[in-house]
Amino acid sequence: MWIGRGALVNTHRCCEAASDSRSEPFAAPITDGEPHRLTFVRRCLDIAGWIVPGAILAFVPKCPACLAAYVAVGTGFGLSLSTAAHLRASLLILCIASLLYLVARRLGRSVMIEK
Repeated sequence: MWIGRGALVNTHRCCEAASDSRSEPFAAPITDGEPHRLTFVRRCLDIAGWIVPGAILAFVPKCPACLAAYVAVGTGFGLSLSTAAHLRASLLILCIASLLYLVARRLGRSVMIEK
């Protein structure tokens, strides 16, 4: 597979890392042989990926009228109750789906590490 500026990347790097005794455990190898370290910014983005949907779930009001009032106070736009109900349901579905995705991705990483 060709990626980026013509660098050839093997599609099965995980198999090579397991067979290579020189590689560090739990560190994903990259093309130059050095272990991949997460940067500070990437770690902050990963943490924010968990905090943002959780905070939205915690602070979404239970009734559509309260959500409509919060939107009106925060933005100046008024919402009908049916629109607020649909917006609330959409927010809940989106937040739960993103949290489930994060859980699945975390479990997938732990399964790949154990192999």
